[in-house]
Amino acid sequence: MAFSKSFPRTTEKSTYPIWEEVYLSDSEEKRADLETKNETISLMKECIDDSKQIILDKELKDYQSDVIAVAISLFEKRASHSVYRKEQKAKEKFDEKYGPEGI
Repeated sequence: MAFSKSFPRTTEKSTYPIWEEVYLSDSEEKRADLETKNETISLMKECIDDSKQIILDKELKDYQSDVIAVAISLFEKRASHSVYRKEQKAKEKFDEKYGPEGI
């Protein structure tokens, strides 16, 4: 099932926007998922490294479980989601077709 997102498009004939549905192709959706996956893995590795440094700096006792807990907390704060990237790609397609103002 293809990812889709609706965007408002204004017209000269009406003050109400027309909602245009933008669909991503399978390849665009897979590319967005792959980019998100690669960024997420890199981000998690970075969070683990930062977590280790925090644990060492603060001299916490239970090193292994603390590293993972802190890394997960950092990851949840930093991680971007696949849906955001797909919505961004759909917006780019909408802007290419109708312009940034949606006209």
